Amino acid sequence: MTLPLRRFVFWMHLVAGVSAGLVILVMSVTGVILAYEKQITRWADGVSGPPAAPGQARLPIDDLVARASAVNPGLTAGAITLRRQADAPVEITFGPKGTVFVHAYTGEVLGTGSARTRAFFRAVMGWHRWIALEDARRATGKAITGASNLIFLFIVLSGFYLWWPRAWTWTQFRQVLWFRRGLPSKARDFNWHHVIGYWSLVPLAVIVWSGAVIGYPWASDLTFRMAGEAPPPRAGQGGPARAGEPSARGPGERSAQGLAPGAARAPGERPAGSADRQPGESRTYLPLTTLLDRAAAQSTEWTILTARLPAPHDGVFQVTVDTGTGAQPQKKGTLQLDRATGETKKWEPFEAQSKGRQWRSWMRFAHTGEYYGLIGQTIACLVTAGSVVLAYTGLALTWRRLRAWRARKPAATRKAA
Repeated sequence: MTLPLRRFVFWMHLVAGVSAGLVILVMSVTGVILAYEKQITRWADGVSGPPAAPGQARLPIDDLVARASAVNPGLTAGAITLRRQADAPVEITFGPKGTVFVHAYTGEVLGTGSARTRAFFRAVMGWHRWIALEDARRATGKAITGASNLIFLFIVLSGFYLWWPRAWTWTQFRQVLWFRRGLPSKARDFNWHHVIGYWSLVPLAVIVWSGAVIGYPWASDLTFRMAGEAPPPRAGQGGPARAGEPSARGPGERSAQGLAPGAARAPGERPAGSADRQPGESRTYLPLTTLLDRAAAQSTEWTILTARLPAPHDGVFQVTVDTGTGAQPQKKGTLQLDRATGETKKWEPFEAQSKGRQWRSWMRFAHTGEYYGLIGQTIACLVTAGSVVLAYTGLALTWRRLRAWRARKPAATRKAA
């Protein structure tokens, strides 16, 4: 007997939901919690100092870095972030040790932010990416969440096939178009499952597939190949880390912090600009304040400047000029300045990147919705919250089906006897 295609897809859909439903539920709940992580963290930091006096000038950046370094003696500052708002503190990052906030006008150290909030979101991210498994078991956790994410993609696509009405009539379509009141529990779960699945299909498919691109190298490579490009090499494979590759904190975190994709140095790589310098040659470099002022002049609409603080003998100063929210790659550009003269050595806006890099960056920030700003984040949050309901109602419908089957089995046995 040949199993009809629709029935076969239904049972595959059901088995997939049962096998990965709990992990999908965990990833969906944690995804909702992480939706506004950056905004909540900035609010929890609560760093603010006295307002600047009229006409008061900002202190030199070198002085601010020195004051922040006094909080972490023995450590070297790695990056600095300036925001356009007059009352925004200067953020100086010390790698894993966190960030020190300094008042731009008085030089007062305002603190290191909310450690409790950051620890909370790190824990939530651990559940989201590797179900809280640590150390050597983290790879197992990533394998489980990665496989569950692919299963979720199949569930989304097969659910659309099962939702597709067999007969396109208004009565048939209305059953799955909007929520209905006064239904018993089973019919209510069925209605919610189909309605949410219908309205969230496209954004949910994007979120789930972009999660696969973030988590799997082959999916990331496929993005470049679809753009007609050869995938760039990864770190340890003949080249620097590629744009958007997952880091210890999260996928694409370097880009989220404003650092240029691929700017990290590989072990043994010479500092940028050092190739132009002869052994024993000494050069006088411009102050950081002057270099950042020239970076700000690159775009009159800049909102955030993020610079990697150079080593003493680096000849190039690299700045990311951001005109967006900090997580919109299409509004970022990477600027390289000669530290001695302040001249522009290279300017690479988003439009100058290859199509593959653009697509890969879109995938990274479409996953959180941040590519489209606050509206995109809100849509991603709502769709992810809808996936929580989808997982719950799917498991609930499966449980009712199992109970009904177990109840029918003894009755059929008695009837046969």
